Amino acid sequence: MPERDKLLEEMTDNVASIVLRDNYLQTQALSVAELGGVHAVPAYARLIQTLEASGHLNRAVEGLPSDEELDRRIAAGEGLTRPELAVLLAYSKLRLYEALLASDVLDDPVMTEDLVQAFPEQLQQRFGAEIRNHPLRRELIATKLSNAIVNRGGIPLAFELAEETGAGLDQVVGAFVVAREVFNTRALWRLIDSYDYRIAADVQIGLHREAASALKRQIEDILRFSGEGMVPSSMIARLKPGIERLIPQVEDLLRPEPRAMVEQYRQVLQERGTPPDVEQALLLLVVLNGGVGVALLAEELGKDEADIAHAYTLLGDRLGLDWAAGMASSLMPADPWERLLIAGTAHDFERVRLDLIRRLVQAGDGASAQDIVAQWLDEQEACANRIRALVANVRASKPATTAKLTHLASQVRQQLAH
Repeated sequence: MPERDKLLEEMTDNVASIVLRDNYLQTQALSVAELGGVHAVPAYARLIQTLEASGHLNRAVEGLPSDEELDRRIAAGEGLTRPELAVLLAYSKLRLYEALLASDVLDDPVMTEDLVQAFPEQLQQRFGAEIRNHPLRRELIATKLSNAIVNRGGIPLAFELAEETGAGLDQVVGAFVVAREVFNTRALWRLIDSYDYRIAADVQIGLHREAASALKRQIEDILRFSGEGMVPSSMIARLKPGIERLIPQVEDLLRPEPRAMVEQYRQVLQERGTPPDVEQALLLLVVLNGGVGVALLAEELGKDEADIAHAYTLLGDRLGLDWAAGMASSLMPADPWERLLIAGTAHDFERVRLDLIRRLVQAGDGASAQDIVAQWLDEQEACANRIRALVANVRASKPATTAKLTHLASQVRQQLAH
């Protein structure tokens, strides 16, 4: 007993730190959610409907607004209140916790780190084996992960991605863990958090929102390219080495259109007062958009990631698909249904290139993917010209809309299928 009491006393500050950290992150998540204002109301309305339909929420009991009231707020330019967002934050975590407990995602060895971090350092050091075999192991990991994806990714993130990709909520959380490890987003989060009281609070909250937006695109690609039954630890092992090999070469891979978009984003970050190190970290995560599909295709074909990436960007540049993909990613959906359409369209501009590279390389003579694609562009000049004309037509008919870009994606796929 004296030894136990001594240990408890030693852990006091550490336990307090863990509790306060959780409170900090949850409060921060509410601030990020609140920043969305009226533009985020359709997403929260859809989340409320989803939770109600599954029997996990009674909006009347929780004092949440009706659909009619939400429509009125949109018309009046009003968002959800902080207490309303707090209710949705809690219910989203509870729903994710439930989905995780019913899945085998929690049994993946990569989740052990989340389990260990739930305990004070003194216990980690002295009782590591006991923690790993804790009788409530699954419940503890489910709690940590449901907190992490909502606090860092946003209240509706998991539910939006489940709708957009057809994945289960547990699969979305698994993909979140993959993205977190492959792209080392913990370092980005810590970096932004390190500017507490050093930059304006609204700037810091905005940076977390930017990080969540960039992270969502990576999670979506992981879900779309991995298929059902993804094992997070296996996907990390497949993806991380390739992404790490791509990172030093990203500057060389950028073609004029995406480079201009990156520079425009850099200017926006600088105008907001973003610290240079945070700016660079955010830009890297944005520039690596598309890296998941490239790395997995390189593994499948036995090619170097940079070779596949050069072939990918060559197609994007020569066919005008870089512009189309960038426009699709920048569209602001008016409602959840348009959001689903935009997500699919943005992915189509990525998928058509990867599918073509796969077909050409598999039918090729062993040359580099970049050379094979360059040869195809020369030999299929008529097809390439038709696609460029389609893109130019949409580009000239300003503004770019969801309908125009969705139709364009369908036409491009038809052209490249022949």
